[in-house]
Amino acid sequence: MAPIEHTLPGKTASSPEPSAAPARPVRRKLRRPRILLVTPELGESAFLSRRGNRAPCAKAGGLADVSALLLDTLSQEGLDVHVAMPNFRGMFHSDAGIPSRQLHLCQDREFFYRRSVYDGSPEANLRAAMAFQRDVIHYILPRLRPDIVHCHDWMTGLVPAAARAAGIPSLFTVHNLHDERTTMSYIEEKGVDVPRFWQHLYFEQYPSSYESMRDHGAVSLLGSGILAADHMNTVSPSFLHELSAGGHGAVRPVADAVRGKIQAGRAAGILNSIPARVRPSEDKYLAERYDEKTHVQGKRANKLALQKMLGLEEDADAPMLFWPSRLDPMQKGCQLLAEILYRVVSDYWGLGLQVVFVADGPFQPHFRRIAEFHGLQQRIAVHHFSEPVSRLGYAASDFTMMPSAYEPCGLSQMVALRYGSLPIVHGTGGLRDTVTHFDAATSSGNGFVFETHDANGLRWAIDQAIRFQIQPAADRQRQITRIMAESARAFSPESMVAGYMGIYSKLLQLRA
Repeated sequence: MAPIEHTLPGKTASSPEPSAAPARPVRRKLRRPRILLVTPELGESAFLSRRGNRAPCAKAGGLADVSALLLDTLSQEGLDVHVAMPNFRGMFHSDAGIPSRQLHLCQDREFFYRRSVYDGSPEANLRAAMAFQRDVIHYILPRLRPDIVHCHDWMTGLVPAAARAAGIPSLFTVHNLHDERTTMSYIEEKGVDVPRFWQHLYFEQYPSSYESMRDHGAVSLLGSGILAADHMNTVSPSFLHELSAGGHGAVRPVADAVRGKIQAGRAAGILNSIPARVRPSEDKYLAERYDEKTHVQGKRANKLALQKMLGLEEDADAPMLFWPSRLDPMQKGCQLLAEILYRVVSDYWGLGLQVVFVADGPFQPHFRRIAEFHGLQQRIAVHHFSEPVSRLGYAASDFTMMPSAYEPCGLSQMVALRYGSLPIVHGTGGLRDTVTHFDAATSSGNGFVFETHDANGLRWAIDQAIRFQIQPAADRQRQITRIMAESARAFSPESMVAGYMGIYSKLLQLRA
């Protein structure tokens, strides 16, 4: 993919001699386009640590991984990429200072002592969002003067409005549905000069004047980011259309702003990706590495290793269901599994079925109690989230469960497919875009999809998965080989970055 370049036609020199040949137009290459990524989360970046520096990492979910992947891949494509994020001093565990001129850490005491990006208190998270955006709007934007500002999620929702007032094109990416609302007086009190750009914000009622709206007009931060940005996108095509229809409880400001952007031709759905290096043949956390040709022995070795680690019955032939995502009943559908967990394990007791959770969240104690009450600790294991154990879970398991009520994109199902763990998913958002129901007759599909979001729907999908599991070993292994090979080519960073590069090209034309 060729990098985007700024070019300007040069002046044509006039000749004092009538016989002189006409001068050719000269095109001068100017500096590389400067992109500022504004994100509350950032995963491990190879670009920021390329000189042996320890790059900061603040992760709460997939946004962190996608931000790091964008930073690394866009830098490789030749763009001058910068990233602004809060200085979570208590999370970075490094005294080496800022590792790169491309990294801009926003300073405030609100960030210093946090142990997570979102600490669970709406009031504290809103204070952090104001402090973060204050630094970006008043210090980083004027100093850096980027050609494009690329903002992510509600904690950056004021920045596109400030960028628009400053004549800087912006892109706003929606990774999740969470929104916060506040008043302009609160925004002002936190040091943000909102009168400069208040006309570009999304209010829940018509803003007749600044004075009338200052204390009483509720500002939607997520809606403002979508409305003010020159272009917006979601992290999967299906989620874009679900939001525009007001699905999944999307608040009115968000649904209205998305519909407006779609009608204006300024909206897109760009499927997230995972790095190419995330594959079982390169995974340092596995007991035995493998690929699509050696998955049978590799997955058996990793299953035995995980069973031993978690105190499960050691049986390489036992079907294993794996839960990799946060145990959040509002989104992830874990309550559906809680309803049927005992019955599923009981019904498939003869096969030795095991269920492994490597996840935190409010529903974790429920699964511990189910296992303890029924004495199923050798069949059900609940472990706090750990990246090494989670990777081993993908490699050891036969199926990965994601019965989400909504899923803007999801990365776990992509990882599972690469590791030969077939996803069991609810047909929504990015899960619908990446998982298709398996059909043995046509040798197509890569997982098990249910449409009705209830416990019966999930139970049906699990039954379909177990039916696949008890097929002749050769047939099953052939299908897993096919699915792993297809997934290694799909969900590539190149296709994701190509989508963003296309939007960047359009935004740069706004500055021409």
